[in-house]
Amino acid sequence: MSELTKAVAYLRTSSKTNVGPDKDSDKRQLAAIARYAKSAGYEIVATFYDAAVSGADPVAGRPEFARMLAALLSNGARTIIVESPDRFTRDLAQQLLGHKLLADQGLTLIAASAPTHFTEDTPTAIMVRQILGSVSEFEKTTLVAKLKASRDRKKAITGKCGGQPSHLEKRPDVVALAKALRRKRPKGAPMSLREISAALAAKGHLIAAGKPFNPKSVSSMLTGRKGA
Repeated sequence: MSELTKAVAYLRTSSKTNVGPDKDSDKRQLAAIARYAKSAGYEIVATFYDAAVSGADPVAGRPEFARMLAALLSNGARTIIVESPDRFTRDLAQQLLGHKLLADQGLTLIAASAPTHFTEDTPTAIMVRQILGSVSEFEKTTLVAKLKASRDRKKAITGKCGGQPSHLEKRPDVVALAKALRRKRPKGAPMSLREISAALAAKGHLIAAGKPFNPKSVSSMLTGRKGA
């Protein structure tokens, strides 16, 4: 049986929401890399994972990529396997620069989903790399634009998008009571913010710490602004 060629696996996940023991991004990437390595005669001797790192970030500035590069230049392995080209980087310029950086160090980069994507240097292969990199970059830009448009639509309809929820969203009954208390005195000065807070507390409406609402929070209830 021929000896297997040593290689390392490089994983990357952009979003923090896809990072954690209950997420499968890293597991899925590693499984794809392992399948390719087994079929192509490689032995994965180490795994490096840049979690919550944007695909547009320069590869040389990524913590795990830098650690991987140092290890490769000392442990004898000369091959890096990624799940797909965009796991290396989504940005076309960074893809080309990163590939050149590795090639200058005598290192080979292989994408399990497209094994020849980084290794062929024919004019056609170079053109394909550039086109695929451009498509990946276009898809990312399009997604960002769609998400922004969605946020803008939501803001136009609801007046807000994201951020801390308002008192009305969290405790509409308390807000309604605070406004009723404010209107309770038909003649003379309305109840002060502190008086409303005290009245709410007397009815059992307190903040999480078990204390009365502060005047600023009461004010935000009356005006509709966001607050804790």
